[in-house]
Amino acid sequence: MNYFISALKKYAVFNGRARRAEYWNFTLFSALISLVLVILETSSGVGEDGYLSGLFNLAILIPSIGVTVRRLHDINKSGWFILLSFIPIIGWILMIVWLFTKGDEGVNKYGPNPKTVTTTV
Repeated sequence: MNYFISALKKYAVFNGRARRAEYWNFTLFSALISLVLVILETSSGVGEDGYLSGLFNLAILIPSIGVTVRRLHDINKSGWFILLSFIPIIGWILMIVWLFTKGDEGVNKYGPNPKTVTTTV
């Protein structure tokens, strides 16, 4: 949960690097919160149009892009490679492989290794 809150605190930060743990924990908690909102909407009948989950997904759009760009920086790729996710199947597979790839050891052109840098949340 700390990674999720940490990514939200870096709301529109597109520079630096993000560990795999930060990216995947952010993705996991975002999906779980969205799923809970959808279940609440459908079971209560209050938000049958999906307003709550849609609003939540809109609110985390910028942090999602930011953490993905920082994750790409961790493997020494430009953040612009995020545009590959618009290519069906091949782009998705490539992005998933990159998002699971271990980050560069030491410093790369996007900053120091986030595993060795101590941050306070």
